[in-house]
Formats: sequence, structure tokens, C-alpha cells
Amino acid sequence: MNIGIIKEIKPGERRVAATPETVGKLCKLGFSVQVESGAGDGASFRDEDYQKAGAQVVSDTTALWNGSDIVLKVQPPDMHPQLGRHEAELLREKAALVSFLWPAKNRDLVDRLAARKATVLAMDLIPRITRAQKMDALSSMANIAGYRAVIEAASFFGRFFTGQVTAAGKVPPAKVLVIGAGVAGLAAIGAARGLGAIVRAFDTRPVVREQVQSMGAEFLEVELAEDGTGEGGYAREMSPAFIAAEMALFEKQAREVDIIITTALIPGRAAPQLILRSHVEQMRPGSVVVDLAAEAGGNCEVTRPGEVINHRGVTVIGYMDLPSRLAPTASTLYGNNLVHLLSDMGGAAKWQVNQQDEVVRGALVIHEGEVLGPPPKPKAPPPDQAKKPQAAPVKAVGKESKGGHEDSSVSARAQLTALLLMAAAFLGIGLFAPTAFLSHLTVFVLSCFVGWQVVWNVTPALHTPLMSVTNAISGIIIVGGMLKLSGPALAPATILAALAVLLSTINIAGGFLVTQRMLKMFRR
Repeated sequence: MNIGIIKEIKPGERRVAATPETVGKLCKLGFSVQVESGAGDGASFRDEDYQKAGAQVVSDTTALWNGSDIVLKVQPPDMHPQLGRHEAELLREKAALVSFLWPAKNRDLVDRLAARKATVLAMDLIPRITRAQKMDALSSMANIAGYRAVIEAASFFGRFFTGQVTAAGKVPPAKVLVIGAGVAGLAAIGAARGLGAIVRAFDTRPVVREQVQSMGAEFLEVELAEDGTGEGGYAREMSPAFIAAEMALFEKQAREVDIIITTALIPGRAAPQLILRSHVEQMRPGSVVVDLAAEAGGNCEVTRPGEVINHRGVTVIGYMDLPSRLAPTASTLYGNNLVHLLSDMGGAAKWQVNQQDEVVRGALVIHEGEVLGPPPKPKAPPPDQAKKPQAAPVKAVGKESKGGHEDSSVSARAQLTALLLMAAAFLGIGLFAPTAFLSHLTVFVLSCFVGWQVVWNVTPALHTPLMSVTNAISGIIIVGGMLKLSGPALAPATILAALAVLLSTINIAGGFLVTQRMLKMFRR
């Protein structure tokens, strides 16, 4: 099967659907890859790099569209400025197209592609489930947008992000507010913290609190107890009371922070306005607002999509191409998303559009010319039987009750018998065993009891400190065992001492290894 990598025609778009690295992966899947000449120029990938990776570079755009079984793009098909034809009309009949599509707002484009009897998969509709994370292009691009938002803010912000104390004076750290702690928001938090800023974050979903705090940011809350968690990991629309409290919080923060980065967006709807004109006017001169929702209208009232404006000394950035401003990285991640999708669909040898696959069905917009509706929602799992209230057990009466009493009395007699036998055994040992043996036995029994109580009752959170303690105990055992190794070679005491040294050495080495791995988990 032939895959065609098309050069993007949207003004300012620097990304490409495949890099030389991902072309090599596609070739390993059995595909024959053709790349339009100059497709990777915006992302610093040369034609010769694609050729070395195994692709064929084609300069004829029409021939590339017509000769491809599967076309991979970034942006939705549009009117080609040089050819004067729509890219949907260039697609060969019954061919497949994989790209961002946004079908809800591009109904005319969907109809054009359906007329070509095409099979179209929209990367913006990949379901956000665990199995599809490697194909989630929206998350890949949001991650880049969040990072780039901080870089853009830093370029317009006239001061340091990190605080410094120098001979010339003290410089306070910048204060950054991130609204929305999704993929883009968390990436922005990480980048701002990495530059040394004091970061605060707000989200309507309480479940992201730990993620925000784990990255060193302060999680802001309103006093109303309302959960904003929606379907697919997105936030839902909140009540008027919550929004009023939210606005009061943002107004207060606008007077304190230097940079505001907004990422709040509900798919299929206009972006909610969170930063009002009055909020911007209360910010200090030189402050910056970066609106990641500018393409959907913006979270800031004064945002102009695609532009950078200065509103009373505050810079408001409304860029809509932040992932494209990191084109090499964005192209690599997007290309890997496509590779994983095509691999899951069987590669070149077993290519099929399996509508039973929830990932494929979720992204499938058109199948062989048939426009498909939204995929059916998965059925709710059956209620947990264990959570159902259970009837209180009825106490047995009559013979069964007597039987229960008989069982308990038998158990008590068995425990008493066992205790008497143990007492008799210890009495016998005390009467006939040597005095030195009795002292060693007493120490051994007490050590087993104390050791069992100490180790068994330690909570899982203290397992790492516990390993350090057991290492110290094992060191004492090794010293004692080494003293006993000087006896006769085959004496029982010597053999036991050698065994104790061996096992204690293994315990110490394993303890240090596990402790080291645990410590590495907390290093940045």
C-alpha cells in the first residue's frame, strides 16, 4: 500500500505528517511511502533525509494525491492556492485520509470527501482512553502548546521568571496563574516551574489537585463544593453560582500575578470567557496573558485570535499555531501518533478498518463514502454486586446454634491443648538441655517474636526506612557469623554461620538496590 505525505498549504503551518524517523517506521510496517517535495521544510526536514529513510520524493502534487492509497496530513483538506482545486477533489476515489478534520464545523468538507467514496479518520476524534494514549494527537499537540505558551510569555515579559539576589539588588520571581490543568495546563505548569516562577493553578475538576501539587504549583479553589469533571476527561459547564465565585477568584489573582495562561475549552463549544476586560485592566503594566483557547473565541475578553495586542500595558497573546511554532517536535510526536494508529489497523499486510475497534470507530468519520454518526457510547458496567446492601445474617437456632457453641468449645479446647503441649516441651528442654543452650534458645525465641512484631506491623509507607533498619540488623548478623566461621569446617555451627553470612549479604545488597530505586523515583 502507498502512503502519501502531503505538504501543508495552510499559511503559517510548519508541521508535517511524517518525519524521516517515522517514515522508517512506516516502511517497517510494509508501506511504500511517498513524500511531496518540500513537505518537511518548515520543520527542518530535508528531502534527502526522507530519501535516506526509504521514502520517494515526488514533486507533482496531483500525482501524489492520485497515487496514494492512504494520505496523511496535519490540517484538514482545503483549497490549493497553486492548483486552484480543493484537496478533497485531488484525493483518489475510495482512498483513505487521516488528518485533523474537526467534522462538526466542517460539514461541507465532510460532504466533499464522502462524494469521493473515501474512508476518513479524524485524529481529533481519537477517544481519550488508556489504550489510545499512544495515538492521542490532541494530547500531543496540547502538551507542546502548553510549553510554548510559557516560552511566548517569557519573550514578552520584561523581567526574570526566577528570583535572584545580586550585588545590584534583589529580583522577585514572576507569579504565573494557569487556568485549566489538563494536558496543556500541566505542561505550562512544568515549564513555568522549570524557569523558576511561582505557579498557581485553577481547575474545576478536584481530581487534578494532586497532579498540580506534585509539580510544585499551588492549587486554587473556590468555596463552593461543585465537581466540574465531564466526559472524556474534559471539564463540564459549571453553575452560575460557581462561575460567580470563580470570577471573584480570577479578579483577585489578576491583581497579584504577572502572567496568566488560559487553557479552558469544552470541545464543540465556544471557549468560556474567564478573564474579563476589567481583570486585564487591573493587571500590572508589563504583565502578559496567553490565551490557548483563542481559536475557539478565547478565554480572555480582549483576545484577538491570531494576534498579539497591548491592552493598557498588558500584552495579550492570541496565537492559534503554538504547536506549529515547535514544528520539529510537533511533527515527530504527531508522526508517531499516526504510526501507532496504522500499526493497530494491521499495517500494510493486514490493513482493515475494523469498526468493532473502539479507537478506530471513534475516529472514523466516513467509511467508503458513508458518513457515520458519533460512535455509540459504551454500555455502563453492571452495578457492583458487592456494593449492594446485604441482608443481616439470621442467627441460627435450635440444633444449629448448639452446633455453633460446640464448635467454639472444641476450638478453645484445641488451643488449650496446644499451649499445654508447648509448655511441656519447654519444661522438658529446661530439665535436660545444657544451661548454655537454654540462654541461646531464649534469645532466639525473643528475637523471632520481636522481629515478627516489628516487621509485620510496619505500614507500606515505611517499607523503605524499614529496609535500611534490616540492613543494619543484617550487618550485625554478618559480624556474628564471621566470628563463628573460624571453627571446624564441617561443624554444624560453622555451616549455619556460613549460611547466615550468605543470606544476610543477599538481604543487604537487595535492600540497597530497592532503596536506590525508590529514591530515584523522587528525583527530577
